[in-house]
Amino acid sequence: QLQASGGGLVQAGGSLRLSCAASGFSFDYSGLGWFRQAPGKEREGVSCISSVDGSTYYADSVKGRFTISRDNAKNTLYLQMNSLKPEDTAVYYCARYYAIVAGTCDYGMDSWGKGTLVTVSS
Repeated sequence: QLQASGGGLVQAGGSLRLSCAASGFSFDYSGLGWFRQAPGKEREGVSCISSVDGSTYYADSVKGRFTISRDNAKNTLYLQMNSLKPEDTAVYYCARYYAIVAGTCDYGMDSWGKGTLVTVSS
């Protein structure tokens, strides 16, 4: 199971930290990441992190503003979001990735939970 939390309403330029509590699978050995879905838009892989070497990947739209991290001791995934923009408004989901291919987080997820809504006001 994957349960995202930490969303909310924030003004443009603000910050939020999302958390994802995981259970029921081998967290340490799983690729993990975040994707988002905004109304009327396609799903977008935001960021993902490898279980093999901890490599991280980011969508161009969030590079330099978002940071993904994982705490294997707590089975928790994080997404620190800074300098938020109105276009970051979406429901954010954490996901398990069976594969991270070609440095993109758009594909390869095989499990995800309920999302958390992030709303950025201008």
